[in-house]
Order: sequence, then C-alpha cells, then structure tokens
Amino acid sequence: MTEAAPAPALPSGLDEHSVFRSLFFAYPDAMLLVDQGGRIVLANPAAEQLLGYARDELIGLNVDALVPDAIRPRHAAYRQAYGQAPRARPMGAQMALVAQCRDGSQVAVEIALSPLHEHRLPLVVAAIRGVAEYPRVKQALKRARYSEHLAQLGRLAVDARELQSVVDQIPALAAAALEVEVARVFLLAQDRAWLRVASGVGEIAGEPVGSRLPNQPDSSPGRVLATGLPLLVADYRLERRFSVPAHYLDAGLAGGLAVPLSDRGRTIGALSVCSRQANRFGDDELRFLESAASLLATSLQRAASEEALNHALRLESVGQLSGGIAHDFNNLLTVIQGNLQVLDDLPADATPAQRQPMLSAATRATRRGAELTAKLLAFSRRQVLQPTAVDAGAMLGSLADMLQRTLDQRIRVAIELPPGGGPWVLADPSQLESALLNIAINARDAMPEGGSLRFRAGVVDAAADELPPGLAEPIDSPGRLVPNFAAISVSDSGSGMSEAVKERAFEPFFTTKGAGRGTGLGLSTVYGFVKQSRGAVVLDSAPGAGTGVTLYLPLAAAPAAASDAVADALDADPAPALPADLAVLLVEDDPEVRAVVHSHLQALGCRVWAAASGEQALLLLADNPGVALLLSDIALGAGMRGTALAALAQARLPGLAVLLMSGFSAELLEADRVAPRHWELLQKPFARDALAQAMARLFPAR
Repeated sequence: MTEAAPAPALPSGLDEHSVFRSLFFAYPDAMLLVDQGGRIVLANPAAEQLLGYARDELIGLNVDALVPDAIRPRHAAYRQAYGQAPRARPMGAQMALVAQCRDGSQVAVEIALSPLHEHRLPLVVAAIRGVAEYPRVKQALKRARYSEHLAQLGRLAVDARELQSVVDQIPALAAAALEVEVARVFLLAQDRAWLRVASGVGEIAGEPVGSRLPNQPDSSPGRVLATGLPLLVADYRLERRFSVPAHYLDAGLAGGLAVPLSDRGRTIGALSVCSRQANRFGDDELRFLESAASLLATSLQRAASEEALNHALRLESVGQLSGGIAHDFNNLLTVIQGNLQVLDDLPADATPAQRQPMLSAATRATRRGAELTAKLLAFSRRQVLQPTAVDAGAMLGSLADMLQRTLDQRIRVAIELPPGGGPWVLADPSQLESALLNIAINARDAMPEGGSLRFRAGVVDAAADELPPGLAEPIDSPGRLVPNFAAISVSDSGSGMSEAVKERAFEPFFTTKGAGRGTGLGLSTVYGFVKQSRGAVVLDSAPGAGTGVTLYLPLAAAPAAASDAVADALDADPAPALPADLAVLLVEDDPEVRAVVHSHLQALGCRVWAAASGEQALLLLADNPGVALLLSDIALGAGMRGTALAALAQARLPGLAVLLMSGFSAELLEADRVAPRHWELLQKPFARDALAQAMARLFPAR
C-alpha cells in the first residue's frame, strides 16, 4: 500500500488564523459572524455594501434588525430553535428570502448558515448572497414591479373622479415603474394639427407641460400618430427615422419608447418615456407601456362618454323645460297676431267697445316675446326646420356686406371661398343665417378695439380625415369615402376663451358678458340648430388667440333651375281658394286662441263649430255629420289628445280632412312620424294666409 501524501504546509510566516481571517474579509458574498444571542461580532466589506451599513454599525447589531418588520417575530423564533440544534444549512434552500437594508429597502437574498460549535466556538457564520442581479431573478422582479404599478394605475383609473388626475399621475407611475428620467402624455388637438404635452415628469427644455408641438411624422410622438404603431429608439444619437431634437441630446437622453393612445380605432395621442441609458427598452417595457396606454385611453373614453352624456342631459333637461314654455309663448303670439289682424279688418267707424276686447287680449300677450321662444326651441332641438339647398357662398357674401355696414368700422370683414364659389348645404336658410349672425355678434363683442372677422366655406374631404368625430362617412365604392359635408367657419382675432369657458360655451344661459348684455342662448341656439340639421359644431379658441366656430352641415346638390323656382314662387297664388261654405270643426282648449282662429275661419268663408276638448268635439261631430275639416290642437289639456281625436273622427267619417296645429314643435315632429300622409300639420303662431294655404292643400281638387 502506498502512503497518503502529507497535507501541504502553509507558506512560512502564515498561520491558519490569519489565512481564515483574510478569506473572511475577501469573500465576495456578505459574511456575518453571529453569537448565540444573535449579535453580529464580525462583518466583511461585502456585507457593508449589500446591507448599506458601515462596519462599526454592524458590529453589535442584532441580526433581527436585518429582517423585514413583518416577519421579525417569526425570525426570532426560528433563530432560537436553530441555536438549540445548529446544523449546516446550504445556500439555495426552497424559500424566498429578503434582507432589510439600513435605508429600509429590501433585497432578495440566499443565506447559508455554518455553525462553528465543532471547533469549540459558540458562533455561526452567515453567508448572504444578493440574488437581485441574477438575470432570471432580475426579470422576475422587473415584471413583478411592472404588474404592481399597472395594478396601481388600474385602481387610479377606476377610482379617480377627475380625468385630469389620471392624466397627471400616469407619467409619474410610468417613470417609477420603468426607472426612467422622463415620461410624458401627448394629446392630439381637435384639428389634428398639434400635439399638446398634457402631463409629464422630467421636463425637457423647449417642451414643458402645456406646450404645443406640430403633429408631424419627423418627431417621435408625431411618428407614432402617423403610423399608429409603437416606436422604440435604442439610441437617439443613431436614430435616422425622424429628426431628434437637439434638446433631447442636450438633456443627455439616449433611448426612448412611445406607444399610441387609441379611442375606438382613432389615434388620439401618445405615451412616451425617455432614458439617459441607450438600449434601455425591450419587450417587457413595451408591454408595460402599452398596458398603461390602454388604461389611460379607457379613462379618456369613459370621461368623454360621461361628459357627452352630462352635456346632453343638461341640454335635454333645459330643452324639456323650454319646449313647454314655447308652447305657451306660441299660444300668446297667436293671440297677438290674430287680434291685430282682426283689428285691421274692422271698419274705420268701429266703436271702442268693439276694439277693446281684442286690444286687451293682445296687450296681455305682449308681456312675452317671440325671440326667446325661437332661441329656446333652437337649442332644445325642437323647432321644426325647413331644410332646403342653400348657397353658402352667396349667404356669406350677403351677411358680410350687411355686417361691414353695421359693425364697428374698425372690424375688417373678409370671406374665403373655394374657386367657383361656396358649397351648397342642406339647411334651414333662416336658421343658418341666424346661427352665423349669432356667432358674428359674439365675435364683435370679443373685439371691442376692432380686429378681423373672417368667414370661410368649403367642402370637407372625409378621406383626408377632416371630419369631426361622430359624423357619418358614407362610402360610394369599396374603400373610398365621399366628401359629403361642408364646413362653414367664422373666426375672429378677439380675446379668445379659456379652457373653462370653452367647456361651458354651448350651455344654455351661460354667458361671460355683463348683466343685461347677453342671454347666454347664442351658442346654445347654434348648437341645437346644427345638431338638428344632422351636422356638428366645433369650437377652437385660446386666450389671446381669437375664436373660431366651424359648422359642419350636409352637402346639397345645387338646384338645376334656381331662377325658374324663384319665378314659380313669385307666380304662386298668395291667397288659395277654398271650397265655398266649408264646414270646419275647430278644437282648441285655450279660449283666446280658439276665438282668434274662429275669426280667421269665418273671414275665409267657413262655417265653424268650436269645441274646447276632444270629448266635446266628438259630440259635435255626431250632431253635424256634414263637417268636412277637423282643425285641432294636439295638446288639449288633461283630456284626449288631438291625434287620438283625429283618428276617432276619421274612423267615423272616412272622408274627413285633418289639420293639426301646435305651439310645441316636438308634438308636430311626433305627429309627423305617426300621422297618415293625408293629415296636415301647422306650426303656431300662424297668420291667416298660412292657415288658408294649409287648408287648401287638403282640398286640391276643389
């Protein structure tokens, strides 16, 4: 047998104690020497670096202080049990461990324990290795951090009552999660020509929060808007797809990542982050930022939907009120107009006793005005419009000529039309002219020292994405959009509006003018008219930058023979003939309105039976089967409605003609949907000629 080789001896001058002490201090993992009471008696430099303590702070410190607060009581129990039966415990045990550093932060670790009792030393060596730098551990920790921040963002998006708070906090959360220096939210302006820095952390010189940037594809957010795709920049110094602003490089930014914000398929902005480290972003960062952008876009959609609903509810609630008021107002106007016309027909030698009842009725009605009624109906979208083809260019020319003569001479009025003239639009001409006049008057008030007032009109190209959201975009062939809307805009160089004023500009009764200078119904009227005309209205304004109001209205074909139509209208008989001795059953619950209409019918040569309710009218109809025309108000107090009366009356007398009237336009709109085609509808207030024409349409053969 061969003898075992003797163990090599230590070099001369070295002993085991000095060698092991040198190994202890040179070891790359943190090492602590702990006594039976848990106090640290020795620590190496790696422990100082990992745990953030100075060496003299570690000596004498109980190891329980290195354990997170939540598990400290359990750790003390584990340590006591280990002291009763110490054993070697290798690193990599099946347990996730963390150590608490001096600054309160925590670090993932693996721990190996080695008792020195066999060497007659009441000590334990704790070897601690930080595992945060392991690639797989780093990725897992990073993903966990991203998930935690996304959960926080999700709670914010759900709980936040104000959208702006979500927009403001998104950049901070993204910057904290991705550990980057700059994060910003860009939102697209309504005209899609500009991007606004809506919020951010780590501002870049030249692009502070609130600033506007051109929406061009030669910038990072502009490229995202143009392509609708994420953009990852490994190194700005090597970027060639777009122009990197010099202030990015001056700020030391090296890498970037931007993702689109989308609203129902339309890109409306971008969420962007920048880092001073190149090649900083990968798939995990892209997925996180896309998830954050999705949550933000959802919040924007919810806020927009809630605002649209609230706005619609505000307008609808006032519209319901205004509709009822308009009904009473129009009854009063019928009284005024009718009594004045009857007074005009009285002979010159009529006595005061004959004139006084009609004068008194008209005087009582003059306490109300027709102008407020028209405005209330307009913004509540309950007026009966008479849309026709309107030459927008000709209307703007006429309106501009009038305004140039009547406005302050310091206000310059200009018109911009495409070659060949302005477009033809489908709208009620009087309502369109009134809407443009309302906008022009607001513009005048915004320019007390003078300025410029500019009218523009042209066809909107839907294919170029010029339509505001919500308008129909019909397709005449696969993939090709038809430009089927015209845009009529009025812009001024006045004082402009703040964001707060813009938000409320279309609200009924809201005005920034002094007491007695405005009703607050101007833009509300415009809003109601345009919406009822199946169009849209867009307001663009900023303090000191003037205001622009654009009306989007459906296009109409130019009349083939407009002059012939005018000639035909001039040749039309202004007083159509009615059948002689026409028998009419008049049903109206308002006694003064009933009296005025009764006088009109008698002046037209009719025999008249009058009733105050539907029930009374049916009794009269049974006694007078020769009645040829039923003239009834739709709203007849608490009893039967005029539409129900007409249906019953025609069932009894199939040849009976029906003419319904109302001062509440919504009733006429509803009746128009459900009434047979041979029923005629008449809007209050009406003149005698209008009544005669409506009646004549029911008896064309006679």
